[in-house]
Amino acid sequence: MGQQSTPGTVVFLLGLFGICAGFEQENCTNYELQFERVFSVPGDTAMLKCTLVSPEVFDFTAIPYNITWYDSKTGREMADQSGRILVNGETLWFLKLQMDDSGEYVSILRTPSRCYRQATKLVVEPPVPGECGRPRKALQTLTNMVTDMLNCPLKDYIGTLDGYNITSHITWYRGCEPIVDGKGRYTYMDSAKLKIDGVERNNNSPYTCTLTFTLGGVTGSVSETIEAWVSDKYSLTPQVHEPANEIIKAPMGSSFSKRCRVFVPCVGRPDVYIVWQDADDFFILNTEPDRIYTSKPRSWKQDEPIKGVWMERMLIFSELTTEDFERNYTCMAQSSRGHSTGYFSMLPADPNIILPIGLVLGGVMVLFVVGVVVYYVYKVDIVLWFRRAFPVLYKNTDLDGKSYDAYVAYPQPCAVGFSKEVEAFALHKLPQVLEKACGYTLFIPGRDCMPGTAIVDSVEENIQASRRLLLLYTASTFLSKRHASNNNNNISESGGDDGDDGDDGENSTSFDGSEDVYPDTRQQLECVTAMHRALLERSLKVILVELEQISPAQLALFPESVRHLRKKQGAVRWWKNAKSSRTIEDEEKGGQDLSTSSRFWKEMRYRMPVRGKRAAEKTALLNF
Repeated sequence: MGQQSTPGTVVFLLGLFGICAGFEQENCTNYELQFERVFSVPGDTAMLKCTLVSPEVFDFTAIPYNITWYDSKTGREMADQSGRILVNGETLWFLKLQMDDSGEYVSILRTPSRCYRQATKLVVEPPVPGECGRPRKALQTLTNMVTDMLNCPLKDYIGTLDGYNITSHITWYRGCEPIVDGKGRYTYMDSAKLKIDGVERNNNSPYTCTLTFTLGGVTGSVSETIEAWVSDKYSLTPQVHEPANEIIKAPMGSSFSKRCRVFVPCVGRPDVYIVWQDADDFFILNTEPDRIYTSKPRSWKQDEPIKGVWMERMLIFSELTTEDFERNYTCMAQSSRGHSTGYFSMLPADPNIILPIGLVLGGVMVLFVVGVVVYYVYKVDIVLWFRRAFPVLYKNTDLDGKSYDAYVAYPQPCAVGFSKEVEAFALHKLPQVLEKACGYTLFIPGRDCMPGTAIVDSVEENIQASRRLLLLYTASTFLSKRHASNNNNNISESGGDDGDDGDDGENSTSFDGSEDVYPDTRQQLECVTAMHRALLERSLKVILVELEQISPAQLALFPESVRHLRKKQGAVRWWKNAKSSRTIEDEEKGGQDLSTSSRFWKEMRYRMPVRGKRAAEKTALLNF
C-alpha cells in the first residue's frame, strides 16, 4: 500500500509547495467556468469563492486538501499583496479593485490522490457618470400601501466575514442620500433588510446597500444597488387557520380526514405552497388514494372584509392504525413572504359508552313502563297479596272503636228501586263472601236492626260504628215515584255504555229531605249521612257497588253528590262480573261468581278496611 500511495503523496506535496511547472499541465477534473460572475467597480472590494469544497465533489470532512488560486491570463499563482490582494483558502479577496483586475481566476483543489479545477470570472466596470449606484442593479418588488422590505444581496459576504469573526456593518442609501435608521418610514433590520412602512408610488427608485469592514489591515467596502419597483399586486405572509393546534380523537380502524385551511392576504394570485408533515418531519406528498395521502390544493377568492385567497388541502387516512396515534401532524404554508404552521394531535377515541348507557336507560324505561302497566292491571292482586304477606305493617283496626267493617245500604222493601235481586245480593251474597269467606263484619239493615229502634237513631248509630259504607244501587235506586214512573220512557230514548257524568238541573236530586227525592226515609238518611261524611267531613269511605249497567241518561238522574263520588273514585261493578245472558238469580244458583278469586270480590276486598295484625294474635305471641 505504501508504494501505491507514494505518487499521489508526491503530487500533493508538489502542489502544496507550488513546485509544479503550471496548472495547465495537471490532469485535473475540470468543473469549467462558474455560471455566476462577480461584478464590481474600481475601488470596491470583491470576493471570489471556490465552490469545490462540497460533498458532491469529494469527502472534504475525511480527506485532506488545499486550494491554490491562479491568474488565467499569466498562469501564475496568486499570492498576498499588501493592501491589494488576500488569499484565504477557498476565497480570493481583491481589497482595492483596479480596472485591469478583470479576468478569469482558476482555483485548483488538490487531495493526496486527485485534483479539481474551477474558473471564476471577475468583471470590473466603471461607474455610470452622474449616478451614485452601481452599473449592475438587482430588481426587487415593493407592494404599494403596505409595509414591505428590501433585501441586500451581500449576504454571502456577511456570512464569510462572520466566519472570520470580522465585524461589519451596512449603510443604506436612496439614490445618493444615506438613509438614517429609524427615521421616517425606514428601519434597519437584521439579515441585511430595510423595512419601509407604508410603501408609496414614489418609492420607485434605486436603493444601495454598502457593507464596510476591515480585512488584512485594510478597510474595504462592497456595494450592491437595487432597483425597487412598486406594484399594486401583493401577497403577504400566509395564515394557517386550521388545524389550530388542537387534539382530535378518532376510533381505531375508521377513516379520517383533516383539512388545512390557509388564508393569504393578497391582490392577485399568491405563490404559496401547502404541505402536510408528520411527526418524523417527513412530508406527505402522495396525492393518489393510499392509506395516508393528501388531496390536491384548491383555492377561492375573498373580497370582504379583507382581500385575499383561501387555500385548502386535505390530509386523508383511509384506515387508522396504532402507529397513527399519539403523534402530531403539521400543515405548513410557505411563500417568499414567510411561512405559517398549524398542527393537530391524533389520539384514540374514548370507549363508546353512549350505546351501553342508552341500552341501560332503555331497559330501565321498558321495565318502568312494564312495571306501571303490570301494577295498573294487577294492582288489586298485588295489594291483596302484600296485605296478606305483611299484616304487621298495617294498623290494627280492633282498637279504633268501630263495631263493623262496613254498613250495607240498599233499597228496602216498598222503596223505589227495591228488587228481589238487590235484596238477595245484600242479604245472601255479601255475607256469604265478605263475612264467611273473608272474615269481615257487616251491618245489614233488615237483618241486624233491633226491633222497635228509631230509624234515624239506628242509621246514625250504625254508620258511626262502621269503617266503610257499601252503597248498593241500580238505575232506579235514586229516583222518586214521579221519576220512576217516567224512567222507562227516558231509558228507551237513551242508550250506550257509561259516559261522563252530567248535571241535569231539572232531573237531578238533592238531599233536602223532601219526599219527591227519596220515598224511603231510611234510604234517604243513609245516603245523606254517607255523602256528608264522605265528601264534607271526609271521615267515612263510601264504596259504590253498581249492580246493573247505568246509561248516561240514567246517570244524569242521579244526585250530584253520587255522580261526583262515582267520577272521583269509580264504582265496583257487579254486572261486569256476571255473564250477560244470566240474571242474578241464575248466578246465585250456579255459585260461580261467589269465589273470592273473582275480579269483583278482589276489588271489594281491596276497598274494604285493611285487616292488620289482630290483638289476640299479638297477645298469643307475647305469651309464647
